[in-house]
Amino acid sequence: MVRDTPGVRDTAVVRDTAPRGWQSDPQATARAAEGMPMTAPTRAASARRTQPSTSIRRVLRHPAENAESLESIALLVGAGAFVLGFAVGWIFFWGRDVPIAGSGSLGEFIAIGGAAIAVIAFVLGRLVLRAPAPGLHAAVDDGLDMPGTRLHWFDIAALAVAHGVIVLLGWVGLSDLLERSFIGAVVYTFPAAVLAGVGFAVTAYAVFLSAARLTPMLLSLVLAVFLVVGALASMLSSSDPLWWQKNLSALGITGDVSSLAFNLTLIIAGAMVTIIARYGTASLPTSTPIEVRRRNVVRFGLALIGVLLACVGIFPVSEFFVLHNTVATGMAVAYTFIVFALPRLVPSMPKVFVILGYVFVAVIVVLGVFFAIGYYNLTAVELVAGVLIFSWIILFLRNAGAIRPDDVAPAAGAHAVDAFDDDASGAPVLT
Repeated sequence: MVRDTPGVRDTAVVRDTAPRGWQSDPQATARAAEGMPMTAPTRAASARRTQPSTSIRRVLRHPAENAESLESIALLVGAGAFVLGFAVGWIFFWGRDVPIAGSGSLGEFIAIGGAAIAVIAFVLGRLVLRAPAPGLHAAVDDGLDMPGTRLHWFDIAALAVAHGVIVLLGWVGLSDLLERSFIGAVVYTFPAAVLAGVGFAVTAYAVFLSAARLTPMLLSLVLAVFLVVGALASMLSSSDPLWWQKNLSALGITGDVSSLAFNLTLIIAGAMVTIIARYGTASLPTSTPIEVRRRNVVRFGLALIGVLLACVGIFPVSEFFVLHNTVATGMAVAYTFIVFALPRLVPSMPKVFVILGYVFVAVIVVLGVFFAIGYYNLTAVELVAGVLIFSWIILFLRNAGAIRPDDVAPAAGAHAVDAFDDDASGAPVLT
């Protein structure tokens, strides 16, 4: 009797063929019972509502399978950091009231521990993406997965340290702000341990996703934030309050934590500029040998700026006066050469950006004239010039990434048309 009733037969087929663990869509079942075919939107909506979530075991075994797995593993990393922060904080704060900021404070504990957690989380985030599944590429951008370039171990180390420094100085600044907002307040042991766990968890979650979803644009943002927080930390912690009357390099010769912060900032920033040099030029046109050579010249020039910047931090002006000034001047010369050679090396670069580079160089020259006549001191010239140069590098990364060769699609179409010729009858035949 079931075979004589089409509606009942169709319902039975729908029920028997549904995957285990899925719930049938009432609307789809009703349509099947009436003998009506399921439309594509109905099937898609049913699949979206009934698709089961990924198990924790599968997430741990395949963390880079899709966007859901990546987000889940980030939450698990944050949960592990929370447990670690709570346990260590409970022992560290046991039996005492904890100040918000200062020596032995909650802010200091979260800042130092969070910096270590940030370094570990960043490395884990990059390790997860060693073999991403195609499903993850469909949900997220390609990130730093570009042909002809990759991150080396020292690149990952530099980026991990940069994230750690940002986290360290960020938590220190936040705790100092809260200390000024809650004057005289202290935190008891249990809530201090909970807050330490929360700080570790937030840090691990954010840095892990930053590493896993790192793109050239995000890389430029990390460089900008790192330079700002590193420079401000060095200025605020300097033992010489009148350092600015000398020059910017005076921050690196004080012999205290200020000089360490300043020189380390320059070294790490130089390493990051070399990374940007590779990824910023990876998308430039390379269809001919001439374009490849021109791209390599731009890449070498940007990498040279990064190397010279790191040398400024490696060789303090108090111990290596001539060498320090030579590499600092060389950095400015390399930047000027790239700006003026860019229209010839990369003809497809947007004209507005090219003109902006000319303006930046003109401003630096005017500042040099002001210093020569005694209107500006050297610190002001170095600060403004540094801001302009690094702003140009970040903008170069964005503009280079926006270049799209216009002749790719027409060329493909031309090749497709050339593969066919018309015979005498006018019908296309394959040659």
